[in-house]
Amino acid sequence: MRPILPLLLTAATLAIVPCLPAMAQSAPTTAAPAVNSPAARLQALFAASDEASLKRNPIQGLFRGDLRYADQFGDYLSDAHIAEEKKAVLDELTALAAIDRNALSDNDKVSYDVFQWQRENDLKGSDPALIAATIVRPIDHFFGFHTFFPDLSSGEGAAPFRTVKNYEDSLKRTDGFVAAIDASIVRFREGMKSGVVQPRLVVNNVIGQLDLLLAPKVQDAVMYKPVKKFPDSFSAADKARLTTAYTDMVSNKINPAFKRLHSFLKNEYLPVARDSVGLSAMPGGAPLYRYLISSTTTTDMTPEAIHELGLSEVARITKGMEAVKTRVGFQGSLQQFFEYIRTDPKFKPKSKEDLTARYYAIGKRVDTTVGSQFSTLPKTTLEIRPVPAFREKNDAGGSYNQGTPDGSRPGVFYFNTYDLPSRTLPGIETLYLHEAVPGHHFQISLAQENTALPAFQRFGGNTAFVEGWALYAESLGPELGMLTDPYQLQGSYDDEMLRAMRLVVDTGLHSKGWTRDESIEYMLAHSSMGRTDATAEVERYIAIPSQALAYKIGQLTIRRLRTKAEASLGAKFNIKQFHAEVLMTGALPMAVLEKKIDDWIARVKAKA
Repeated sequence: MRPILPLLLTAATLAIVPCLPAMAQSAPTTAAPAVNSPAARLQALFAASDEASLKRNPIQGLFRGDLRYADQFGDYLSDAHIAEEKKAVLDELTALAAIDRNALSDNDKVSYDVFQWQRENDLKGSDPALIAATIVRPIDHFFGFHTFFPDLSSGEGAAPFRTVKNYEDSLKRTDGFVAAIDASIVRFREGMKSGVVQPRLVVNNVIGQLDLLLAPKVQDAVMYKPVKKFPDSFSAADKARLTTAYTDMVSNKINPAFKRLHSFLKNEYLPVARDSVGLSAMPGGAPLYRYLISSTTTTDMTPEAIHELGLSEVARITKGMEAVKTRVGFQGSLQQFFEYIRTDPKFKPKSKEDLTARYYAIGKRVDTTVGSQFSTLPKTTLEIRPVPAFREKNDAGGSYNQGTPDGSRPGVFYFNTYDLPSRTLPGIETLYLHEAVPGHHFQISLAQENTALPAFQRFGGNTAFVEGWALYAESLGPELGMLTDPYQLQGSYDDEMLRAMRLVVDTGLHSKGWTRDESIEYMLAHSSMGRTDATAEVERYIAIPSQALAYKIGQLTIRRLRTKAEASLGAKFNIKQFHAEVLMTGALPMAVLEKKIDDWIARVKAKA
């Protein structure tokens, strides 16, 4: 999974929401268009939209390495911000409609279509009824200001701590963060009056996260970490001044804000939180879920169609698991095979260090073969780290944080070591392929590094493409020389099964009235995942409905398009060119991607 952290901020307001000479056919031209031509006006619109968005949402810049607004946190929960976002959408759609699409180059048409889809989707999300069902639930245990900001400001996140100004900017951002915590409490209270509240399960998980954030002494707090590693270039006076300022920040701003939120949630909000876990049980939940599905999958699929697709995929993958069971000679049922993998000591990592070493070894193996599938490799480096302790309990088994285009911050693949005895080794190859290479690290880095693209294509995206690509990347294991061990193959099936089960469980929870426990048992019955992982997965779907649907739908679309291209082009099909067409214009809505691949197939055929 790739947490799109900058989009956490716009998600609160329902705006839910990469010089490659070898890819010249896929990358837009860098030649300047004629003044006032349709192409020039399009580029001007994109640039103005991006700059205005950065001013309204300054945290986004940190993830790009753009520090112009680094001293600001932003206002994401006010009515004024919501109105400002909607006005920007309307103004930009009007400006886009005035540009003649037919006069644009093929690549500019792709950009036009992506921009149009994104802004029209944002406009749908500005519906007052959808906002009323969302803005009053500003924090959950998966995406929330309370965990996002400490990670951002830890010295190990997106915010840099290389200069005195970097440190001072972080201090200034804290005031906006504290204001956002207090504004969240106000929004929560509005929801208490309207009857739109979080599930009790979600609230308890957030309270538990706040307990962990408040437990350390000031000098051991997450946001105090930068003080412990001042650059050597800092003067003694600056070190002393900043140490005092950071001590004051944690003691008198951060911790009091956390305590206010903790007290409110525990004493006022928890007693009125709902026992139900699905959106359909909440006022306005059903239309909200339909919107979220269209936003995350970039399709018009219904909950019912997705549920049935999930059931069919579960059945198909089960057959593959049965074949692995037979291959290894296991005597017993598939459920007994799952339990064997869950419990046998030989499938357990010996320690956090052992698991880390295994991931590094996988990375080296993939690096030797990945060039056979891709003609352009990212310049951004990759680091492998365990999930930070303060968020590991509720975090996914793996995640990815993007680096910066200038290389000043690497991409990071995080793997989770919480409750290590419950975790198993089958599947670690697949997790690396998904989160790192050639999954998220490739897709996100190649987009960011492609300076010929407009910023919204370099840095933006939709979940269906981003997660669909990463899941498709898992299927490249055999072509990359991986998954030769039958238990790693079983792990691959297990991971694919997870994404198929998500279609069943997410729609079950939010449109069919499934319970938390019913959902957990379904996942345990159809895979070898441990109860800890299954519980975290289900509670994730409860917290962020629909997001998990996009993986399988995006992957199935990319795989279908590859099959179509292979069948249409025969001997002319080139896997490197196909991957370039998919990757080198950023994250595309599914319909735009399909049109792009169809046009590519036609061009290759025309060269005959």
